[in-house]
Amino acid sequence: MISGIFKPAVTRFITPVASFALRIGITANAVTWVGAIGVLLSSLFFYPRGDFLRGTAIIALFALSDLFDGAMARISKVGASRWGGFLDSTIDRITDSAILIGLALFLIRHDDKLAIVVLIALVTGMLVPYIRAKAESFSIPCSGGIAERTERLIISLCAIALDGLGVPYVLSIGIWLLALLAFITVVQRLIIIKKAMV
Repeated sequence: MISGIFKPAVTRFITPVASFALRIGITANAVTWVGAIGVLLSSLFFYPRGDFLRGTAIIALFALSDLFDGAMARISKVGASRWGGFLDSTIDRITDSAILIGLALFLIRHDDKLAIVVLIALVTGMLVPYIRAKAESFSIPCSGGIAERTERLIISLCAIALDGLGVPYVLSIGIWLLALLAFITVVQRLIIIKKAMV
């Protein structure tokens, strides 16, 4: 939803930077790996310690790699590869999970029952792309839903960062919203597939 609205403007902004990176020998896959390792290490270092604001700032910086690697793959001489697309999709699942796992570790350490909701959000968030991939294996397009990856990532990072700033209740609201929207998206995609199969 959000990515569809802002993607043209973002693409125009990042294309010159992506072109420069390619000219100096940086590959799209290298950007993918650097971003993934950065998000993974930052999530599992800062969040379990409760350092939410600084952790989110660093995670958001590394997460920007997800914008650049796709653009670099599209405009490179060889074009986007099947391996690059598969790698990017797989790493997205790992980094998204790392963010919620890091948060869950902090909540579990402090005996906060919100950790259960985080785990629900983690499972439903993993189901959203799985359902799409499984549907596409049956040649059924299934990219709809109220909250795709971009929306879920924004909700989680904003809620965690604002909690780090001391905003009351924002973490609980954000995580409950994340779990609810992911669940709704799962149901919406199941309905899409059901309609396509009957």
